[in-house]
Amino acid sequence: MKKSLIVVIILVLFISLPASEKPVTPVHTYSIVAIDRETGELGAAVQSHWFSVGSSVIWAESGIGAVCTQSFIEASYGPLGLELMRAGKTAEEALAGLLKADPFEAVRQVAMIDGQGRPAAHTGKSCIPEAGHFVGDGFSCQANLMLKNTVWNAMAEAFENTEGELVDRLMAALEAAQGEGGDIRGKQSAAIIVVRGEGSGAWWRDRAYDLRVEDHDNPLGELKRLIRLNKAYNFMNTGDELLTENKVEEAMRSYTRAMEMYPDNAEMVFWPAVTLASTGKVEESLPLFKKVFAMDPNWAVLVTRLPQVGQLPKDKGLLKKILAQAPKTK
Repeated sequence: MKKSLIVVIILVLFISLPASEKPVTPVHTYSIVAIDRETGELGAAVQSHWFSVGSSVIWAESGIGAVCTQSFIEASYGPLGLELMRAGKTAEEALAGLLKADPFEAVRQVAMIDGQGRPAAHTGKSCIPEAGHFVGDGFSCQANLMLKNTVWNAMAEAFENTEGELVDRLMAALEAAQGEGGDIRGKQSAAIIVVRGEGSGAWWRDRAYDLRVEDHDNPLGELKRLIRLNKAYNFMNTGDELLTENKVEEAMRSYTRAMEMYPDNAEMVFWPAVTLASTGKVEESLPLFKKVFAMDPNWAVLVTRLPQVGQLPKDKGLLKKILAQAPKTK
């Protein structure tokens, strides 16, 4: 099917939605869409005084684009915007097409960025003040129902002046918004999504971060904690992938990074210990097993089940050494 026909079909479907299916849920909020020009990662982040804001506001697809749809929300801007960009439209063209077909564009606030890093944004004239947006190089910050009209500019400054991964820069923008007073109603939920620069054809493999805080007294603080935990598990996942390629040294370096970030997380200590024991580095593994068993003796029970499924050598002497690290029962 030709791309131009796909675009026409999408717009016709949007126009033909009955008014009762055009939601006017007041998801007032602040958000950001952006690209990391070095890695090609695309992302979006949001915070609002509304339950589960991430489930409807932020959208992203590797190599295609990212979308934030808010104010009196029309959630279909997310999937339809991505579909239009997938069909070859720029973010500006996709946004313009959907706005033209929307009789309620005056209450919409929407931002998009395409896979080339070209952003576009719209703040309808009937969005509740303070409302506005800032479109920069490779990003757009937008907000409505804010305490101050300085929020979106503060977000832009924080994003541009923060180093690190895209997820860190998105988080800095959210924190800057809250630093300016944020949503006039307060805070309740937050979310962030970052997708890899090149799509694999399987969306579940392409999400580097996909985190939501649905309801919390301090949603940004909780989101930041989850990002750090996600980073540690990314190292664990990388270690697993390297191990399947028999790159044991590289896998252990990745596992070690995870352990250093969360030394009291039993999961992140246990599996590196198993890797060491399975590759002949038994003495190095024993202090790790001892630490895990002290956290919870059930990990020692798990060890006894691993040889039968090939996760540890079938070596009674090895098993005895490992289990000797468990706390003595009285």
